Amino acid sequence: MLRFFMKILGHKKNRHQQRLSTALVAFFLLFNAVGCSQKQSIPETDRVQTPIENIDSVKPQRFDGITITVATLGGSIGGGVERRAREFEQLTGAKINIIKLPLKDTFPSIQQQFVNKTNKYDVVVFLPKWMTDFVKPGYLENLTARVKADSQLEWDDIAPFFRNFTATYKGKIYAIPIDGDFHMVYYRTDLLEEAQLEPPRTWDDYLAIAKKFYGEDLNADGIPDYGSCLAKQPKNLSYHVFWSVASSFLQSQGTEEGGFFDPETMKPLVNNPAFARSLNMYKETSKYGPPEELSLDLDGTRALFIDGRCALTLDWGDIGTLAIDPAISKIPDKVGALMLPGSKEVLDRQTGKLVACDKFTCPYAIDGVNHAPYAALGGWVIGINAAAKAEVKEAGYALISYISQPAQSNVDVTIGTTGFNPYRISQFTNREPWLEAGMQESTVTKYLGGISVSLNNPNMVLDMHIPANTLYQQEILDTALTNFLTGKMTRDKTMKQIEREWEKVTNQMGRDSQLEAYRNSLGLE
Repeated sequence: MLRFFMKILGHKKNRHQQRLSTALVAFFLLFNAVGCSQKQSIPETDRVQTPIENIDSVKPQRFDGITITVATLGGSIGGGVERRAREFEQLTGAKINIIKLPLKDTFPSIQQQFVNKTNKYDVVVFLPKWMTDFVKPGYLENLTARVKADSQLEWDDIAPFFRNFTATYKGKIYAIPIDGDFHMVYYRTDLLEEAQLEPPRTWDDYLAIAKKFYGEDLNADGIPDYGSCLAKQPKNLSYHVFWSVASSFLQSQGTEEGGFFDPETMKPLVNNPAFARSLNMYKETSKYGPPEELSLDLDGTRALFIDGRCALTLDWGDIGTLAIDPAISKIPDKVGALMLPGSKEVLDRQTGKLVACDKFTCPYAIDGVNHAPYAALGGWVIGINAAAKAEVKEAGYALISYISQPAQSNVDVTIGTTGFNPYRISQFTNREPWLEAGMQESTVTKYLGGISVSLNNPNMVLDMHIPANTLYQQEILDTALTNFLTGKMTRDKTMKQIEREWEKVTNQMGRDSQLEAYRNSLGLE
């Protein structure tokens, strides 16, 4: 479909025209996606629009005497969940215990209570990448029937990417999205405009802009600032930042090609010239960042950026809403958002070499640049423990439906402290909540435009949705990247170690079963 519309719009355009074409294609796909996608679709006649101002008129049934224990990540996500859970208690009479877990403990704690059958959590907030670990053994309740009978949830309003990739497993619904996650680049609009620079289209552009602004005083406080601020703290999702750099070098033929392994052999795509180039670029970004960058977490880089101390950063959607908070931001009207930069060269998987982009090697390229937005994490979702009591399942579903319904979520995604990012079509089409939250019209356009173009890119790289993904990424990849950045390992040794250790995990888990899970995650037969 995208190729068809690109032909209509024409390929031989200048850069401005090409961007307009891309925006029009994204616009078409976003607002026609519901009609084109038939997975878990609910007939239009069953949908009920729930205006935000009528939030008090739609109340869940009573659940007096029922206690629901919810396990969730702490921090912003946990705060966002608890905020609505306390409302739900008042509306329904249910009692809700919120267990907030640190990131490093979220998966093992939920997994352990399933495996050991302690079943201390009735409702679990988790990442889609853990879906196979929870669904295949039968730990999560199948929610398909409940969702189809729930008009207030407005399932078709959830963007198809999140509805079909983060909430379902083999065509059945096991979770409800409350958040939409993928990486974007954020930049200081005032700095680039003053310097007459365009936002970065490639990672080479990103490095050039970062180099230019490094050491300048970017917030007029008399202190030299930074060209780029990236969260590189070990064991804290920093490996996602690296993969956002690598994605455009590794995947060019569309989402189904996969960005981590060869979908025919399960061979890791981590020991080749494309990966080497990515490592070089990732390491070079440190030259233009804070001296403590290797120990900075997301909160640290976000604080630096909204304090006006960074020209560029890479993050999820949170920056857009945090930057407009007058209590913490010094740059409320000076932030632009865009799809991840790309590459003019990509990996040829047949020869193992880097090759230039053309209409065959990069069929979705824009102005000769291959973009591959990375759906890092994919967004938090909520599921129900299949072993919970029937009445608790009923109350638990009502809770997660309440949190995700447009009446609540369309407000929550505009509040930076919730940690929730846009995932519903109405959150793109209805600008009023964003304007009411204090975002300027031009900022809304840039922010939602960056998200929608990324979300509808046919070459989006899915996060690793296979068993043992935590071992592949959080343990092996993260450790190797840290050793590389600190000089403990050379680039070539880093690639060989990742390849060797990933192959060990694949063989231990069972190559055939891992390959099947990987292909399933990509939508391949």
